[in-house]
Amino acid sequence: MNQSIICPRFEKAMGILSQRWTGLILYQLLSGPKRFCALESSMGISGRVLSERLKDLENLDIVKREVFPETPVRIEYSLTEKGKALQPIIKEIEKWSQTWLPIEPN
Repeated sequence: MNQSIICPRFEKAMGILSQRWTGLILYQLLSGPKRFCALESSMGISGRVLSERLKDLENLDIVKREVFPETPVRIEYSLTEKGKALQPIIKEIEKWSQTWLPIEPN
């Protein structure tokens, strides 16, 4: 039997994108920098999980955390160049979902 070998880079990319909330965080940041509270309220994600995901994405150089020395301190999250490169993929998933997934009743 001939098995297809999965590329390790593809496997790693799918692992990153398939983490819960990661795709939605990236989708939110496509429109520009966002503060933590704006991300948290727009998705209904817990602060702890959001913090973990943002740290993971920051460590992968997909998201940038910028601290503004104001009173009170303002922190914004935005996509890096590497993160912005995911835009066509995320937009295609959005397009696919609009075409193929039914709207679930509340």
